[in-house]
Amino acid sequence: MILVIDVGNTNITFGVYESKKLVTTFRMTSRTMRTSDEYGTEILAMLQNNQIDRRKVGGAIIASVVPKVMHALIGAVVRYLHTEPLIVGSGIKTGIKITSENPKEIGPDRIVDVVAAYEKYGGPVLVLDFGTATTYDLVTEDGRFGVGITAPGIRISAKALWEDTARLPEVEIKKPDSILARETISSMQAGLVYGYIGQVEYIVKKVKEESGIQDLKVVATGGLGKLIADETDAIDVYDAQLTLEGLRIIYEKTRKSRG
Repeated sequence: MILVIDVGNTNITFGVYESKKLVTTFRMTSRTMRTSDEYGTEILAMLQNNQIDRRKVGGAIIASVVPKVMHALIGAVVRYLHTEPLIVGSGIKTGIKITSENPKEIGPDRIVDVVAAYEKYGGPVLVLDFGTATTYDLVTEDGRFGVGITAPGIRISAKALWEDTARLPEVEIKKPDSILARETISSMQAGLVYGYIGQVEYIVKKVKEESGIQDLKVVATGGLGKLIADETDAIDVYDAQLTLEGLRIIYEKTRKSRG
C-alpha cells in the first residue's frame, strides 16, 4: 500500500492505495501548525479508524503548496510509517513536459492534476481545479503543459464579499432556487454561483478560441467543482479524486524509473 498526501492551502488530503485501488481517504486542516509527533499520531489514528494496518503502508508521496508544514509532515511519515516519502518537484518522473517560461514556478498540485488528467483522459485536455484558487491548465495532445490561468477561488470571492462589506452576512455557498433573488442571502448565492459559472464558461471558451483547439476535453476537480460542473456544459468530466490519482501515477512512474 502507498499513502498519497495532497497539502493544500486549506486542507491536507490523504489517500491510501492498494495497487490502483483507492482504499480510503481522510483529511485534516493545513491551517493549524503541528509537530511531527502530532501529525504522526493523527495519521496513525486515521489509518486505524479506516482499518488500515500501518505496517502494510510501504511508500508515500507528498505534493505540497504549503512549505512551512513540510518539515514536520515528512518527519511524521519517516518516524511513524518508517518510509521516506517522495516529494513532487524536480527530479520526479511525470510523463509531462513543462514548457512554461519558468517551470519552477508551477505548483506541485497543478503538476499532479495535469498528470492524472492526461493519463486518464488523454490530450488535449484543460484541467480545472477548484481550490483556494481556481486554476485552468492546458495540456496538449503530445503532453506539453505550458499554459495556465489562475483565478480567485469561489470561497475567496465569497469571503471578500462578507468581510469587506458592512452589512452582508456570511452565507452558505450553494445554488439558490432562482437567479431572480428576492432577499439578501439568495442574492449573494446567486451572484457567487452563477457569476462563477459565467467565469468558467468564458475562460473555457477563450482558451479554445486562442489555442485553436476545439476538441478540448475539460476535466474539473476540487472543492466546489461539482457544484459548478453540474450547472454547465463547459465541463465534460468532474473527477473528485484526480489529485490523489495523479500522486499515485507519479509515485509509480518515479519508482519504475529508479528501478
